[in-house]
Formats: sequence, structure tokens, C-alpha cells
Amino acid sequence: MKITVSSLKEKKLSKDKITMLTAYDFAYSQIIDSCGIDIILVGDSLGMVFCGYENTLPVTLDQMIYHTKAVVNGRTNSLVVIDLPFLTYHVSIERSIENAGRAIKESGAEIVKLEGGVTMAKTIKAIVDASIPVMGHIGLTPQSIHQMGGFKVQKERDKLLSDAKAVEDAGASAIVLECIPESIAKEITDSLTIPTIGIGAGKYCDGQVLVINDLIGVFDRFTPKFVKKYTNIKANIQNAVNDYINEVKSGKFPDDQHTFK
Repeated sequence: MKITVSSLKEKKLSKDKITMLTAYDFAYSQIIDSCGIDIILVGDSLGMVFCGYENTLPVTLDQMIYHTKAVVNGRTNSLVVIDLPFLTYHVSIERSIENAGRAIKESGAEIVKLEGGVTMAKTIKAIVDASIPVMGHIGLTPQSIHQMGGFKVQKERDKLLSDAKAVEDAGASAIVLECIPESIAKEITDSLTIPTIGIGAGKYCDGQVLVINDLIGVFDRFTPKFVKKYTNIKANIQNAVNDYINEVKSGKFPDDQHTFK
């Protein structure tokens, strides 16, 4: 069944845990959609995972739209979320609406995600008022990495509660809680009517999100504490490539089975 923005609140009310994975291309989108994942997030984390940048800051809106189009082409039922990259919603309300509209219109995604709480409430409301659904993101916000001084757990309870409430009051449909203590995430989840999706925020959130490349063991430049690797595809790929190299060099490949006569 197709997941919609309205489905998210229904899942919270029925206590049906929401599953979300981040992906950046057609192939992974097809695979995880076929497994029944609720949401596919095309995150600006693609800057680090796909492009090899040190952080998410260099990612452009054009890159986000390009990758999201590929993901949309691969999904059937999953809801697709597109991240708004750094400085696409910080300059002015008007520019924020324009960029959010372009992201939805050109990529085919159903909802945009942006980082920030109290300071972004007016921007979230303006985008929602323009009939564009928004997913919030508080706690560790990677676009503020320099201001935060690194990838650190965020523990300021009062600030986190205020940020979460501001995002909800602004009209967001859901909110990501990243790298915050489990007890605070539970308090936020219990206090909001919109679903919370945790990443490094414990088991009491209404849903969870991981990056598919982390989950299957492809990306290993670093592994955050909250990442669980369910398999190690990187080793399988390396074994296959080594076998290919050896067979080409020895003349074993291509054989008759893989040759036109």
C-alpha cells in the first residue's frame, strides 16, 4: 500500500513503528521499496557517503534533485523525502519556499526535510502554508557541524523540547531526532502529536532511520555508535572483484558460456 504523508500520523496513533532508510539511487530504492520500507530519505548525507566529502555542506540542490529523481523512479509504495541542502532555506522565507517548491516539483518527492527548531519555525510554517509538506530535524544537525564543534550527542533538554514543539506548531508532518539521549527522545515523542523518527535517539521514537550503505556494510570510513551493520556487502564485493581480476588475467573469463559464437 502506498505510504502518504497522512499515513505517518496514522502510524503514530496506532503505535505502528515507522521504518525509514536513506538511499541515493535507483537500484537501492527498488530493493528497499520491495521490502516494504515506509520512507526513503534522500539525505544530503550523500555528500559524505556517495561523493566522499568531509561533511554535508558542499551538497547542492541540483545534486539533491538528481539523486531523488533516481530514487523516485525505483520506488512503488514508499514515501520519498528530499533533504534541503545547506543555504537553500536560510537566506529568506521567499527563497526557502522557492527552493522547497523546486525540490518537490523537479524530483517527484512528496515531502522536504530541513534542519532546525525554534529558529526555523517561521520558515517551516511558510513552506507548509505553500502546500509543501515538511519533515523537521533537530538534535545533531549536520549542516551546523562547525557551529556545534563536531558530531556530538546533544543533551540540552529544554532546548530540544522547545525545538521539537516549535517544529510541530509550525505544521511539520514528522520530525527526525538525531543523537540525543533516549530519555529526552521519549519525552519528546510522548509530548508530540506528530511522529518522531530516531537516529541515535533510542527505542522510544515512533520510527527509526539508518543509511542503507551503513546498514549493509558498504560505507566504513567511520561507524557511529547508533549504526548496526546487518551484513557486510563490502567484503562480498571485494571477493567478486578479486575473482573477476584473477579470471581475466588467467584467461578463464570469458568462457564459452559468456561468448557469442
